[in-house]
Amino acid sequence: MAITMQAQTRTNASKGSLRQLRKEGKVPAVVYGKKLESSSVISLDEKEIMHLLRSHPNAIIELSIPDAGKQPVMITDVQRDALSRKVVHIDLHQINMNEEIKTAVRIDLTGDSAGVREGGVLSVSLHELEIQCLPNDIPESIEADISSLGVGENLLVGDLKLPGNITGLSDAEQVVVAVLAPQKEVSEEEADEAAKEDEKAAARSEDANAVDEE
Repeated sequence: MAITMQAQTRTNASKGSLRQLRKEGKVPAVVYGKKLESSSVISLDEKEIMHLLRSHPNAIIELSIPDAGKQPVMITDVQRDALSRKVVHIDLHQINMNEEIKTAVRIDLTGDSAGVREGGVLSVSLHELEIQCLPNDIPESIEADISSLGVGENLLVGDLKLPGNITGLSDAEQVVVAVLAPQKEVSEEEADEAAKEDEKAAARSEDANAVDEE
C-alpha cells in the first residue's frame, strides 16, 4: 500500500532560503523521473519524512506534485547533517508500477532461540535483504524465524522463506544471524594474574629498549 504525501514547490535554492525552509519544518527534495518534463524541485514535511524513514524507508510514496499530479516515487538518497544527523535533503525517483525494481527490506527476527535460552549470544550480521519485485509486492519486512537455532548455529539468507513473487538478490550463503557460544567469565584472580603478566612484559620491553640504546 502506497503512502500518500503532498509536496510543495520551491524556486529559491540559496543557502539562506534552504535554512529558512528547514526552520519551518520542511525538507528540501528533488524528484527525478522519465515522465517528468524536468526534475521537480520540492519540499516535504519533515515530520512525515522522519516517520517514514523510521517505519518503512523503502515504501512506495504516492506523491502529489504541483503541476505534475500524483506520481509513484521512492526515496533513493537521504543526506543528513554530520553532527545533528537531521535530514537536510532527499532525492526521490519516479517509478513504473508495472516494472520490477530492486530495493531493500528490513529483516525482522521472530521466535525464541533455543541457543539463547541456553546462554548463547545472538549475533545479527544482516539487517536488510536486497530483493527484486513489482512495486506493489514490496513487503514491509521479511521474517527470519530463529526459534530452532542452537548454540553454534546460524541462519543464512538462503534459509529465509520469501513469497513466490519476490526474488532475493543477497548472497544465499551470507549469514543473517548466529548464536555464539557464551564467553568464559574471567575470575578476579585470573584478571589480576593477567594484569601482572602484562606489567612484566612491559618491563621486559623497557629493559630491552634500554639495552639497545646503550
